[in-house]
This record gives sequence, structure tokens and C-alpha cells, in this order.
Amino acid sequence: MREFKRTDRVADQLQQELAVLIQREIKDPRLGMVTVSSVKVSRDLGYADVFVTLLGENDAERVRENLGVLKRAAGFLRSQIARRIKLRHVPELRFHYDESVLRGHHLSALIDEAVASDKRHDEPADDAASENDAPSDDDAPQRGDGAPLRGDGEPQRGDGEPR
Repeated sequence: MREFKRTDRVADQLQQELAVLIQREIKDPRLGMVTVSSVKVSRDLGYADVFVTLLGENDAERVRENLGVLKRAAGFLRSQIARRIKLRHVPELRFHYDESVLRGHHLSALIDEAVASDKRHDEPADDAASENDAPSDDDAPQRGDGAPLRGDGEPQRGDGEPR
């Protein structure tokens, strides 16, 4: 069996080409910073669903406006792709807003908030436990004259050598 399907290879190539074309060739001032996050091509290569994200612009009106610009430019983009990629039939481009990045940021913020809340909740218990559990110099084994002992019970000199 092949490692990659042809539709996956076409989708990857379309994603790369569309990212460059949208950035450099579409001159519409209403179009913001658009990123092509993924492309899914149908099995018969008739359609390509292009998922885009917008940098810093997540309100519904701006999303609709940017998708409208991309849908109107779909024919131009398709003709440019036909010149750059050797395909018998260039898929029809259908643009969709990809909410996964926005959803990921929201979930990450919720996780960070929960971790911070847990740290605030657990801090008093950790401070009391760490004071009781930390070994002090008083707990180290010593000879009768107060000099520390090595692990084998022999006294240590100041330079770490046995006496």
C-alpha cells in the first residue's frame, strides 16, 4: 500500500500554493492576514475545502467579509493554481473559517486558569509541609564533640578527608 494518497499530496500542494497566492496576488484591501490552515480534497479531486484562519480578527463580521473576498477570488486563484500545478482538473475551491485555532487558544487559557487556581489553592499546605520535611544541619549525624560524621560513621575533617 502507498504511504500517501494522491488526494493528500494534492491537498498539501494546494495549501502551499494558495498561501502564497492569497498573500501576494490578491490586492483587495478588505482582506486581512489570512492563513491557510488546511486543505481537504475530495476523492475525485472535484472539490477542495480550504480552511483559513484570520490573524487577530475573530469577530463574525470580519470573518464573513474575508470569506466573501476569498469566494469572489476563487476563480482567479483556481486559474493561477492551474498554471503552477500540473493537474488535468483543478478542484473547485470552497473556503471555510477554521475555528480550531481560536478554540485551542480558549482551551489553553482555561487550562492555564485551572492550573493557577490549583497552585493558589495548594500553596498554604505546601509551605507548611516543606518546613517540616526539609532536613536541617541539626539532623545530620555528629560525634560527641559536634563534628559531622561520614556515611560510614568515621569523623570528617573540614576538607572532607577522614581523620
